[in-house]
Amino acid sequence: MRTMDEQRDVTLATDRLVASLALAFGVVATLLAAVGLYGLMAFTVAQRTREIGLRMALGARSGSVTWLVMKEVAVLVGIGTAAALPAAWALGGLLRSQLYGITPDDPASMAGAALTLALVAAIAGWVPASRAARIDPMRALRCE
Repeated sequence: MRTMDEQRDVTLATDRLVASLALAFGVVATLLAAVGLYGLMAFTVAQRTREIGLRMALGARSGSVTWLVMKEVAVLVGIGTAAALPAAWALGGLLRSQLYGITPDDPASMAGAALTLALVAAIAGWVPASRAARIDPMRALRCE
């Protein structure tokens, strides 16, 4: 004999475990993507230090240098989103049994996920972009 609450908990234990694991894997994947994008943009800024220093010496403002780097981040995020959304829509049917109250191709969920990843990417790209905007033109031109 069990109470209804106990029976519900036993019945939903597997579904809750799968949902918790999916959440954990999603968070880890998002962090890995953010670290990877940060590393890529930091490497790009380091490789382009001389170019950025020359731009700054010729009068480029820090805002335009920041925008130069963030534009690259936006292009990478756009390409990733354009590739991921159709794949997520196509594979969403595999998760139909795990979703309660929403459909696998729910536009609000897809938009929310895309906006969350864009926000994470913007934060990851902001650090190298702000570092690029603070490059001292004289040091950058003397580097090599």
